[in-house]
Amino acid sequence: MIKPALTRAAFLRLLSAAGLSAATVGMGGMSEANAKPTMRTKPIPKTGEALPVVGLGTWLGFDVGGSDDERAPLRNVLKNLIAGGGTVIDSSPMYGNAENVSGELLNDINAHSKSFLATKVWTSGKQSGIEQMAKSFRYMRTEKMDLMQIHNLLDWTTHLKTLRAMKEAGEIRYIGITHYTSSALDELADVIESEPIDFVQMAYSIGVRDAEERLLPVAANKGVAVLVNRPYEGGDLFGSVRGKKLPAWAQEFDCTSWGQFFLKFILSHPAVSCVIPGTSKPHHMLDNLSAGYGRLPNQAQRAKMLAFAKDL
Repeated sequence: MIKPALTRAAFLRLLSAAGLSAATVGMGGMSEANAKPTMRTKPIPKTGEALPVVGLGTWLGFDVGGSDDERAPLRNVLKNLIAGGGTVIDSSPMYGNAENVSGELLNDINAHSKSFLATKVWTSGKQSGIEQMAKSFRYMRTEKMDLMQIHNLLDWTTHLKTLRAMKEAGEIRYIGITHYTSSALDELADVIESEPIDFVQMAYSIGVRDAEERLLPVAANKGVAVLVNRPYEGGDLFGSVRGKKLPAWAQEFDCTSWGQFFLKFILSHPAVSCVIPGTSKPHHMLDNLSAGYGRLPNQAQRAKMLAFAKDL
């Protein structure tokens, strides 16, 4: 059964069910002047542009065919993302048909203007990179990409020159680099220490915290926005809490689910700009979005979360 897309009224009910009043959400996600919920944002360091803290990754989930049975849930995922205040949609040529599906579905719901589109170049050689990125623009139905990233640092010195020229020409707004393994974190840090990079994307979670050692401090020092992938460690984190009750003290930072628990830990790190969990399920998108509302853990609460997680 396909879950329906989110309406504003439904989202208000969701906040209410989570125990979030207008005053509570106003601590980081409510416009108190009109009492309407808004997603918490963080500024992109290089420009100050406000970026909603919860977005969407399209790996696996959006690599589908053309049937409505396959695409209807994804259309509702995108509707929920936009209605809930999220904007970031991250893809890659590596993700099969995900770029094309994302672009077509955004057209279906007339949401390109409300989206922050991010994709990647994932090939070797200057001309190959140019041709691949041109396809990404066509697939995602845009003339200007918000963020173009060098996927897994593949041939990054070549592509970085191209991306700088594209940014200068107004074809892309921001330049980024990515990886998903802890073994690449030092190389990511080396690049952003030596090159003018706007975004870095890497894996970070309550259980995989290697990025705290060097990359996150370097990103903060250099004014580089941080996108976090694999926040649930490919779903493994949910396996570790299956059958376990969320601690009552999680309510102190407006947390009502394990998904929110894991995401709020990430978002409470001052260097993190946005988390991009992947999903193909509209109701999971709703729960992910809820992490961007209400209070985030403070330093003492983060320590408590870590101690709790170690005992799972």
